[in-house]
Amino acid sequence: MRLPGARHLGHLTYCTNIHAGETWPQVLAGLETHLPAIKAAVAPEAPLGVGLRLSATAAEALDEPVAFAAFREFLEAGGYYVFTINGFPYGTFHGQPVKEGAYRPDWSDPARLTYSNRLADLLARLLPEGLTGSVSTVPGTFKPWIAGEATISAIVHNLVEHAAHLVALEARGGKRIVLALEPEPYCLLETIAETVEFFQTRLFGAQAVRQLAARSGLNGAAAEAALRRHLGVCYDVCHAAVEFEDPRTSIAALRTAGIEIAKVQLSSALRIRDLDSAATRRLRPFDEPVYLHQVVARGGNGALERFLDLPEALARAEENFGKEWRIHFHVPIFLEQLEAFSTTQDFLREVLALHREDPITEQLEVETYTWDVLPPAQREVAVSAAIARELNWVRDQLAL
Repeated sequence: MRLPGARHLGHLTYCTNIHAGETWPQVLAGLETHLPAIKAAVAPEAPLGVGLRLSATAAEALDEPVAFAAFREFLEAGGYYVFTINGFPYGTFHGQPVKEGAYRPDWSDPARLTYSNRLADLLARLLPEGLTGSVSTVPGTFKPWIAGEATISAIVHNLVEHAAHLVALEARGGKRIVLALEPEPYCLLETIAETVEFFQTRLFGAQAVRQLAARSGLNGAAAEAALRRHLGVCYDVCHAAVEFEDPRTSIAALRTAGIEIAKVQLSSALRIRDLDSAATRRLRPFDEPVYLHQVVARGGNGALERFLDLPEALARAEENFGKEWRIHFHVPIFLEQLEAFSTTQDFLREVLALHREDPITEQLEVETYTWDVLPPAQREVAVSAAIARELNWVRDQLAL
């Protein structure tokens, strides 16, 4: 929904990746089930924005004219609009092990380019006039898959090819779409410092400018401006908190580098302030087989130690006693505590305060996709009600 007020605080939605569904009929069934109740609870008299998640299979099916026309009719009849798409998970995202498969295919693979081009085309057709659209995506690749310069060069090449597609798309229809790379632990773009360096030296660098100029017919200065116009960042608050970023400093670094924050994903992580044997025991139920739960530990000297997944971290828990752990496990953002643990809600509160002070982006998207793997006590509330509570919690934080 468009957030009201004298200052434009943007549009608030939630990501529909919380609803299991890989085929288009499954995706549509999830929307038909949940959107009416959510709208009634948060925006009964105003249009409700939708953060759409489409697998490659669903996106291809929605390309069909009959399916697309029916979806547009559903949106118009219900008072919904789409301004952002989660293009991160390409394939199955619920009900079976995903782990590092969430990054496959990565941006070195042409299949990721084809998928992202299709999502941009669909979004351009759905996007209301006057809005910029965004598609969030894999931050390049999973770090262990990097095989030297060849991998990085292929990633940059495909990202610039996608930028050329977005330039042509805007020229044809006037709709601006931004691809939003989402920094995440254990990925090519992990920290904000790494992200800034990659954009400055690679995506906005001389070779990328020459490639886009050749593909688009733009001159050098215009080609660089187009790269900045169509390639940006999705700032996932959970990921940034897990990496012990400072909210104000990290957001300022992106702004100073001229990197557009196309979307902020509002999310919260698990936090153990002082690891001990009791906390270790209580963590074991969170070691579930579906998603990757990267862990970053910080000792008293400020040094960070990273673990690929919760099992690896738990295997070395004893040597980490006394350290603070932050775990990539998305938890409901309205919870300051989850069972015996803290969350990184205070980090999220600070980001929202910064947004209230000086809007960071036009797009805010709540992303709590781990509903099915939360402890049973946290799943007693209906999904629609929990999503509505998250959206209303955000509005309260923004004093709306």
